[in-house]
Amino acid sequence: MSDVTLKDVAVRAGVHVATASRALDPNRRQLVNTETRLRIESVAEELGYRINVLARSLRKGSTGMIGAVVADLGNPFLPPMLRGLEEVLGPRGYLIAVSETHENPETFHRVCEQMIARRVDGIVISAAHVDDDVFISTLEESVPVVLAVRRVTGGGHHTVTHDDVLGARQLIGHLVDLGHRKLAQLQGPQDVSSFAGRTLGFRRVIAESGYTEVGSDDAAMEPTTAEGRRLTAALLIDEAQRPTAIFAHNDSMAVGALQALADAGLSCPGDVSVVGYNDAPLTAHLAPPLTTVRLPSSALGRQVAATMLSQLDAHDNPPTTVQLEPELVIRTSSAAPGHASIATQVLG
Repeated sequence: MSDVTLKDVAVRAGVHVATASRALDPNRRQLVNTETRLRIESVAEELGYRINVLARSLRKGSTGMIGAVVADLGNPFLPPMLRGLEEVLGPRGYLIAVSETHENPETFHRVCEQMIARRVDGIVISAAHVDDDVFISTLEESVPVVLAVRRVTGGGHHTVTHDDVLGARQLIGHLVDLGHRKLAQLQGPQDVSSFAGRTLGFRRVIAESGYTEVGSDDAAMEPTTAEGRRLTAALLIDEAQRPTAIFAHNDSMAVGALQALADAGLSCPGDVSVVGYNDAPLTAHLAPPLTTVRLPSSALGRQVAATMLSQLDAHDNPPTTVQLEPELVIRTSSAAPGHASIATQVLG
């Protein structure tokens, strides 16, 4: 029945029209007691009543849309984060519009500007580079913005991220404890804060321990499997300088490292241990299962959504930074140099 009105629902449910309106509004339903709300919802469903979203948005000056700008939808970390966003924002009546930038600054600017032109209520950004501070500040003049995973220089923005320095320290400390003295890292692009933090954590442990970093400062153009394979192949050219352990800045590059070792006729962890970062889906099922740091992407998405809602409810909230703790996940891709791998375990 497409011509059913809110008044029809209210009459059938025996409530005032205003009560019916509140009960069917995701942002105000908590104002109606549970028994009454459930009765109104049941009547609305029985009559085939559908909320006029366009009319509601015009009345409120809100579209009910939240933009999510990501770098690469092929990154296995992102789907759980987006799901976490939806788990919190969906029940509040928000629709999430996702767009990717492919790490292209011009695309990033264009996507964000188009989202504002389409009147999104807020933007979640997981594609920022460290020098995007001024642009982010410009966006914040129009809509609430929350940075997810990646920071920008300057601070002063609502941010939900992960302690990448500590996560890298945990991984490299684990390798040092196993007896590794010649270590290499496969660096992600250093204009991305998460990769810069992992570089810093790696080098702090190396400096404190007095051991050797093998390789050059060459960083991946993109944090992909192909780049991990390329960088690892370069590390293996000089057998005398070959590392006994490799820290890849994400799990995709770690997979590339495993491929390069196989190409060279080397084994993991027998010849070279490999560790990654993120604990992406299926890393536990690689051969060998990958030691990594678990980045709680679903929990991060939920925290980002909660931060966005706090801005939408009170636009003058001061900027906050939430930093989630890393969790070291030890599997069989890491072992003492030249020895069999240790048993799988999880260390928080």
